[in-house]
Amino acid sequence: MLGLKSSSAASLASITNQSTALAGGHGNLSQQISLKAAAAQHRGGRKNSMSVKCQSTSSLPSPPIDTHVAEESQSRIQRSVLPSLGRVKQGKSGKRRNFFQQMAASALDHIERTVVRHIESQVPLPSTADPRVQLEGNFSPVEESPVQHELEVVGKLPANLQGVYMRNGANPRFHPEGGHHFFDGDGMIHAVRFKDGIASHCSRFTKTYRLQVEEEEGHPLFPKAIGELHGHGGVARLALYFARSLAGIVDSSQGMGVANAGLIYHNGRLLAMSEDDQPYLVRIKEDGDLETVRKFDFDGQHHKSMIAHPKIDPTTGEMFALSYNPLMPPHLYCFRVGPDGKKAPEVAITLPEATMMHDFAITKRFVVIPDQQVVFRMTEMLKGGSPVIYNPDKMARYGLLPKYDNDESRIQWIEVPDCFCFHLWNAWEEGDEVVVLGSCMTPADSIFNESEQPLRSLLSEIRLNTKTGKSTRRVLAETNLEAGQLNRAYVGQQNRFLYLAIAEPWPKISGIARVDLQAEEGVQVTKHLYEEGCYGAEPVFVPRTSDPNAPEDDGYVLTFKHSEKTGRSELLVLDASTPSLELLATVKLPSRVPYGFHGTFVSEADLAKQSME
Repeated sequence: MLGLKSSSAASLASITNQSTALAGGHGNLSQQISLKAAAAQHRGGRKNSMSVKCQSTSSLPSPPIDTHVAEESQSRIQRSVLPSLGRVKQGKSGKRRNFFQQMAASALDHIERTVVRHIESQVPLPSTADPRVQLEGNFSPVEESPVQHELEVVGKLPANLQGVYMRNGANPRFHPEGGHHFFDGDGMIHAVRFKDGIASHCSRFTKTYRLQVEEEEGHPLFPKAIGELHGHGGVARLALYFARSLAGIVDSSQGMGVANAGLIYHNGRLLAMSEDDQPYLVRIKEDGDLETVRKFDFDGQHHKSMIAHPKIDPTTGEMFALSYNPLMPPHLYCFRVGPDGKKAPEVAITLPEATMMHDFAITKRFVVIPDQQVVFRMTEMLKGGSPVIYNPDKMARYGLLPKYDNDESRIQWIEVPDCFCFHLWNAWEEGDEVVVLGSCMTPADSIFNESEQPLRSLLSEIRLNTKTGKSTRRVLAETNLEAGQLNRAYVGQQNRFLYLAIAEPWPKISGIARVDLQAEEGVQVTKHLYEEGCYGAEPVFVPRTSDPNAPEDDGYVLTFKHSEKTGRSELLVLDASTPSLELLATVKLPSRVPYGFHGTFVSEADLAKQSME
């Protein structure tokens, strides 16, 4: 357990010099803050025209409202929609607070309104933290949508499409009171179940500890790790969180993750993830509804955070994952969990500095670890900047860790100059080389910081030669391709096809690319483009059959699509085996689905094995 001294300016600076990372599915600061504050509590402590001054909640416009769905007829994130909390607030456990906690809560709320927001108002908000930019249009949140059955289907659903498609995303429960980045919102899962030709839909929050406490309080209490934790205002937000923890208003040992980024189904359990915390266990109910069960520590075996892109080895059924620690060396851990749920000893991996590591890959023999140029430096906050920065002096490198080693002694680091891949799609071995597929992003930190350069994310092939220790890299497609999947039976093995989102105009998705890596004329990219004014989400590949001898592209691609003209959302079922991704069926959804992050499909056969704990 990390220690925390008194909340003097000197000790706060000391703490902040060591701590930072992302949240909303894309960072790890919150768990480290939680560890420090828990210890203290235990002892009793793109430059553009869209940048604006930080404003109070009342001066920010409400998100756009859909009128075609009855339950969405009100503004979704203004406090006025909250139920009355009564004159006496209740604490995190549902019990009445003692007199000291009531007084402390009131005093700290007053400090937030008068001091913290004043500090924040002195500096213009970058567009990457301006809620009027980040929550514009279909990036704005929605209310939960209960299960609705027998949805309208245009076309015909494949008879063998049986199971649940789910996509995670950020959906802030409350109107932002300061800066806000798209990654900061509370996790909401949008699910469509296919059963016997009938489609059902629901949208449910993942009930994280953070969300439950804030719903009890009626307003945000936890700092937003991208939108708020920058500059002196970010330091003030951290101090406010520490103070609330010391007063017992929040229990920092419970973490403050939002579980909004990834989804994975392993060992009969659906996990919702963001790398700022442990995952949350979510149950898929018989009627297609979703229910948060609890934070998941792998039955007491894992007490660190976990990144949002674990990999399941299709041959062994093992799940491999990473956990990074921006505060304390060695900064990175690799672990695996067997198909029976048992965790093997984790491997500590020493990094020279804390690195943002959102994704990784596996091969038959290796875990492929990207140590790239986007790093965490809390001192940047004290200078008025973001703690997530691009370090041009750092040499990007990829590590090859033997999958079943118990320590880092045999890891081989190979330099890959000027390379930053937010996502890696797959990797495999060819002789002395490890081939890695990823989308290389420039500027590397443009998701988090403003840049005058347009963002590019280009599908690339990286070859790591284990014999020479050298690397090569080549671009496979000149289109922005971000967020996508392959046939997961080919994870860690050479694959031919990728299904990736066409991220143009960034950050919207205007269609889906089918990438054939082994076409006769070389790499072939064919596109399924949406109509004008329509944008979508990450494509998910669903195999048509469980036959291991079936062709790699024998299946379907599922994805959400939204019309910004009509305000309506729908689910597309596409034929993955056709170059143009032929449309087979469209499911009309009863409520709007905001743009979001990553998804998965759980077959009916796997649902039958779901753990009922």
